[in-house]
Amino acid sequence: MTEGKPGETVEYTVTFLEMAARPTAPVPPAPAGMSLALLAAKDPPAEYFLYLYSGVGAAHEWTDWLMRPRGELEAFVADPKIELFSLLVDGWPGGFFVLDTRKTGTCDLAYFGLMPRAVGRGLAGWLLGSAIHMGWDRPGVETMTLNTNTLDHPRALALYQKMGFTPVRREQRSRVLTRPREV
Repeated sequence: MTEGKPGETVEYTVTFLEMAARPTAPVPPAPAGMSLALLAAKDPPAEYFLYLYSGVGAAHEWTDWLMRPRGELEAFVADPKIELFSLLVDGWPGGFFVLDTRKTGTCDLAYFGLMPRAVGRGLAGWLLGSAIHMGWDRPGVETMTLNTNTLDHPRALALYQKMGFTPVRREQRSRVLTRPREV
């Protein structure tokens, strides 16, 4: 591994995954010792989505929504087929996920992640299991999808596969780094 510097172009791999059937296992248990709440955001403001998106994604080069037109972002978060869920850990934002059912028969786990302070507390499996079961609870869902890439958390792909997602294709892409990181 080498350190990539801001402004440097890096290559990365995007892995697209699918889950073709509702999991038979229950949601993993929530870790003990924390007060946890999972809340659906009703009519969330674009700024709230960007707060969560940036908080989770800054270390992973999640910058796409920061560069899109404001109207596009507002339409995304206002769409009734886009559902934003916030994880509160001991009263503070610990992570989030977004379920996207705009494509008939599919629930895309469009965003999923933990805030840096919540990483390493045993929350990822429980939160992902919750997101998966909630996705399958949406009417008409026949498939769940998501994608991850090699700039995301190094254990993301393995966790998605452990929870039942199967890779269906990969793409090579490049992007300009916005902050220093191991590549």
